[in-house]
This record gives sequence, structure tokens and C-alpha cells, in this order.
Amino acid sequence: MHPDALSLDSISLLLIWTAIVIYALAFMAYGFDLAKRSQLSLERQDAARELARVGSGSASSSTVVDGGPQQPAAAAPEKPRLVMGRIGTSLTVLGFLFHLAGTVLRGIAAGRVPWSNMYEFAMTGTLLITAVYLGVLLWRDLRFLGTFMVGLVTVLMGGATLFHVDIVPLMDPLKSIWLIVHVFVASLATAFLALAFGLSVLQLLQARRERRAVAGAPKRSFLRTLPSAEALEGLAYRFAIIGFIFWTFTLIAGSIWAQDAWGRYWGFDTKEVWTFIIWVLYAGYIHARATRGWRGTRSAWLSIVGFVAVIFNFTIVNMYFEGLHAYSGLS
Repeated sequence: MHPDALSLDSISLLLIWTAIVIYALAFMAYGFDLAKRSQLSLERQDAARELARVGSGSASSSTVVDGGPQQPAAAAPEKPRLVMGRIGTSLTVLGFLFHLAGTVLRGIAAGRVPWSNMYEFAMTGTLLITAVYLGVLLWRDLRFLGTFMVGLVTVLMGGATLFHVDIVPLMDPLKSIWLIVHVFVASLATAFLALAFGLSVLQLLQARRERRAVAGAPKRSFLRTLPSAEALEGLAYRFAIIGFIFWTFTLIAGSIWAQDAWGRYWGFDTKEVWTFIIWVLYAGYIHARATRGWRGTRSAWLSIVGFVAVIFNFTIVNMYFEGLHAYSGLS
């Protein structure tokens, strides 16, 4: 490796570790935000009970002041500002900037797009996950997903960085424009499917809380400040559809690339098989929810199983299965 490239790669690794630390701080801030939401839910519950008590008391008696009846009323507590959520988002943006700088430096040092091995793919893939999450925040306030999204990025980046590999020349099959198209679209798909996964997990928790609320008084929970289970399911479905569209194009681009590199569009290579399995899982999820009425818990579990398959494909398949797609760089 050229000394200048080695120096740039060292700076890139330092920036990536700095981003990981900042993401970890953002994760903690989002965690405190969820704790504050729990406190907020308790205050709202106490305020509702106080209003009900005062209302029942004023219904049986009233006080005459200056010749007219005056009904006592209880003021609802002022909604506290969820400052930690804003801090978490600000730290996520800062971590993203360090993350972007480290990725760009790795690319400059390598003289190519940095996603030819597992370390580089994790670096650029998590960058796109963070970018999509921050972009979605401009459309809708989903900071309650921050703990999951930032936590996922931190774990994936931290794990991949532990297996940092030096810059090496591209293998012949990777010297194609389809590398950029295929991997970029796959990363975008993963980002949207991750959002759908996080929303599906919250949907299950929210549905459980709503069932308990019907049976009796609900306990303090940050879930009381989130949208309903039905609304969370609708959001998860939207993101899953976007992710599925990108994943479909991933399959198409991969087939074209396989024809260019190996002279065939499809083989039963482990990576190809798992990519198709993931496509089938999400196709089944979308079809079942749209035409078979699979809503609620069953719909959420299909979304969760699909994303677990995505993570399995990225980690276990890359590291432990042999095949034409063995580009992890760990051996």
C-alpha cells in the first residue's frame, strides 16, 4: 500500500471510531428521551385522574362567587420539552458527519468506491442507514426510533471496525459499474427495511399495551406517547414497500452483474439464494397484508422475520459460508 494511502486509511479509521463514540452518546440520549416519555405518560395519567376527580366533585356541588356559580377546574400539566430527543438527533448528525468524512477518506485512499469487503460495506451501508433515518425525520418525527436506529448502526460499525482490513486491489469480478449500483441499492433497501423492522417491534409492544389498557389501568410507559399500534403498522408497511422495491432492483442488478462476471444470470450461490429468500419473505408480507388481511401481530412478525434474514445474510452468510460472493476480506 502507498504510504499516503496508508496515512489516509489511518485517519479514516480514527474518524470512524470517533463517529462510533458519538453514535453511542446519541444512543444514550435517545434512551433518556424514552425515559422522559415514560415520565410524561405518568404525568398525563395523573392529570387525567385529577380532572376526573375534580369534574365529579364539581358536578355535585358548585361555589357561588360574586353572585354566579364558578366551576373548579384543574389545569393540565405543561407538556415538558423532550430535550434529550433533540440532543440525540444533534449527536446523530454530528456522528454522521464524522462517519461521512471517514468513508470519503477510505474511498480516496483506495481510489474507488469503498464497499469491496465486509468492513467497507458495513461502513458505507450504515452511513446510508443513518442518512435515510435523518432524511425521514424531515418528513415525520420518528425520534422515538432513534434508540433502535442509532443502536443498530453503532453495533454494526463497531463489529465491522474490529475486523478492519487493509486496502487491497479489487478482485476481477468486482471491477464493474454494477458493483456501485448493486451495493448502493442494497444498502438503501436495508435502511428502509430497518425502519420497518423498528416500527414493527414497537407495534407489537404498543398492541400489547393497548390490550392491557382495555383490561385495566395502564402502567407508566413511553408507549403512551407514541402513535397507536395501527398507525405504527401503517408506517412500517410504507417503509417495507419502499425497501422491497429497492431489494427487487438489487436482485435485478445482481443478476445482470452475474451475467457480466460469470456468464450466467442466476446460480445457487449461497448469497444469491439468501437474497432471493429475503425477497420472497417481503413479497409474502406485502401480499398477505394487502390481499389476505394479515394485519396486526401476524403482519408485524413477518416484517421482523424478514429483517432478521437481512442481518443473517449480511453477517453469518458473509463470514461463514463459502461461495462466489466471499468478499468479506476476513480470510
